[in-house]
Amino acid sequence: MPTAFTHGFVALALGKTYTAEKVPFRFWALSVLCAVLPDADVIGFHFGIRYRDMLGHRGFSHSLLFALVLAFLVVTLGFKYVPRFSKKWWALFAYFFAVTSSHGLLDAMTTGGLGIGFFIPLDNMRYFLPWRPVAVSAIRLSKFFSLSSLHVIASELLWVWMPLLLLAAALRVFRRTFNRS
Repeated sequence: MPTAFTHGFVALALGKTYTAEKVPFRFWALSVLCAVLPDADVIGFHFGIRYRDMLGHRGFSHSLLFALVLAFLVVTLGFKYVPRFSKKWWALFAYFFAVTSSHGLLDAMTTGGLGIGFFIPLDNMRYFLPWRPVAVSAIRLSKFFSLSSLHVIASELLWVWMPLLLLAAALRVFRRTFNRS
């Protein structure tokens, strides 16, 4: 899995692509929460849930169904002032679905683990993307904060942070150019 920092960074970058308008702090906080929440499944280890189980790590909480349900809850409860099922509501729903789904997509790009349960509960198969350039991060914090994890940070900077920074910069230039016309 990429680090929580990278999942959070992806949420912030996606938020910048979602709109150039000023949005409330709640938008940013919920964006980061949706991006990192799927990894809360590691709590299951303490309750005897095995990694490969449907509710195990990278299982249901990394699925597209989970992303749909979470997006619905976030928009319905977190943005009550937006009329339900309006154009803005659907835009927020699509955004929070994308932010939550980005977690599994990034995890599917890593070099370790058992794969991602994108289609749980319909299909318990775990999947990886064919291209997996991101080094897998340690699950245990004690291993994460060690010198051996520097290669993880380097791969995330190269394959996730830099492309997103370039995308955000290009979008900013595009918006400035487009808004002048």
